[in-house]
Amino acid sequence: MIPAITVGKAEEEAYYRVITPAYAGTPLSGAGAARQGGRFNRPSQEALYLSTDEATALAEYKQANPWLPPGTICTFFIRELRVADLSAGFDPDKWPALWSDFSVDWRTEWFGKSIEPPTWYMADDVVAEGLDGILFPSQARPGGTNLVIYRSSVRSTAQLRVYDPSGALRKIAPPTNE
Repeated sequence: MIPAITVGKAEEEAYYRVITPAYAGTPLSGAGAARQGGRFNRPSQEALYLSTDEATALAEYKQANPWLPPGTICTFFIRELRVADLSAGFDPDKWPALWSDFSVDWRTEWFGKSIEPPTWYMADDVVAEGLDGILFPSQARPGGTNLVIYRSSVRSTAQLRVYDPSGALRKIAPPTNE
């Protein structure tokens, strides 16, 4: 059994993400991560990655790039999501042994060695248990915490919403070719 908690149990909790202009019109979409996969999602698996604070969101967005590409930092509100709680890191008394590899560089495994990273199997386990996502330590910012949410685009606004009172995200979204 995977240790889980409910985020936003008593009230909405704020999380953060830097959104590129390409996804400004669909901020709840995990389509970007689904294109080639992500740390805790396989290719074609929708996953929205958020951070518990603005500094971690910015570090995750920047990664190892010395320059900061255009983006907009946004606040997301979460309520009543059941997630695997790996935020304190791996504890062999609480987690299956596979989870000790949660910090493996998934890009090196998948793109460098053509090996499915162990974190994708962790995501499979989380989804199979009916959980909504994973709360986990940031690799980009020591001490930071991230949250990945599966099936983000089909969540109700009571569970997941972006704070955009003036509709600014739609205004910066690039035109579609429809």
